[in-house]
Amino acid sequence: MDFLLSGLAACGACVFTNPLEVVKTRMQLQGELQARGSYQRHYRNVFHAFFTIGQVDGLAALQKGLAPALVYQFLMNGIRLGTYGLAEAGGYLLDSNGNHSPGRSAAAGALAGVMGAYIGSPIYMVKTHLQAQSASEIAVGHQYKHQGMYHALSVIGRKQGLGGLWRGALGALPRVMVGSSTQLCTFSSIKDLVTQWEVFPPQSWKLALVSAMVSSLAVVFTMTPFDVVSTRLYNQPTDARGKGLMYRGLPDAVMQTIRTEGIWGMYKGMGASYFRLGPHTILSLFFWDQLRFLYQKHNQ
Repeated sequence: MDFLLSGLAACGACVFTNPLEVVKTRMQLQGELQARGSYQRHYRNVFHAFFTIGQVDGLAALQKGLAPALVYQFLMNGIRLGTYGLAEAGGYLLDSNGNHSPGRSAAAGALAGVMGAYIGSPIYMVKTHLQAQSASEIAVGHQYKHQGMYHALSVIGRKQGLGGLWRGALGALPRVMVGSSTQLCTFSSIKDLVTQWEVFPPQSWKLALVSAMVSSLAVVFTMTPFDVVSTRLYNQPTDARGKGLMYRGLPDAVMQTIRTEGIWGMYKGMGASYFRLGPHTILSLFFWDQLRFLYQKHNQ
C-alpha cells in the first residue's frame, strides 16, 4: 500500500507540473554546446517560454509527454517513496538515541532513488524526446519524430534492443541520487525539527507543506547541474547501435558543457527547474504525507 500511495502522490503532482517540465527541458537543450551569444534564444525565460510554446506549438504542447511522465512518476516515486517509507516505518532512519539521522536518511533516499530511476529510465528517455519535439522555428536540441510513448519504445527497442532502451540510465543515476537524498533527508529533518518546536499541531498538513517548501529549495540547487547533463545525454542523437554521437558519457558531457558554455551552462533552466521541481516536490511530498496519514487513520 505504501508503494501505491507513493506512486499516486507523484502522479497527482505531475499533472500540475508537467508543463513546467516541458519548459525546463527545452531551456536546458537551448544553445547546447554553443558559446553564449552565438545562438538564437527562442526561450528568454520561463514566462517567455510558456508564451512561445503556446503560441507556436499550441497550448496542448505544454502537456507534451504527459503519458510517459505519469508512468515514470508512478514507477520511480512509487518505488522511491515506498521504499523510503518502509525504512522510516521500520525505524532504520533513527540513530542509537532514537533521533532522526540525516546520514541514514540521505543514504536511504539515494538508494531508493537509484532503484526507481533505473527501472523507469526508458520511460524518462522517451518523455525527454517527446517534450523536446517542436515546430522547426523554435526547435532546440536533437529532434526525434516519435508519434507517442508506445511508438517511441517500440522503435527504439526494435532498432537498438534493450541496451538502447536503457541508454543514458547510468548518467541519470547521479541526478537521482543527489536529488532524492537531498529531498527526503531535508524533508524528514525539517519535519522532525518543526515538530520539536511545536509550531503546528501534531499531524497538521501545514507541517508537511513547510517541510516540502524548504526541501524544494535544496533540491533545485543541488540537482540542476545533474539534471542538465541527464537531459542532454537522453536527447542526443545516436547511431544505428544506439551509441550517442555527442557525448561518450557523464564525465564527457560535463566537460564539454563547461568548456563551451561555462559553469553557468550547468545551471541552464534553473529558474524553470525551480518552478517545476519546487511545486512538484511540495505537492508530491505533501500528497504522500497526507495519503499515508489518512491510510493509517483509516486502519486504526
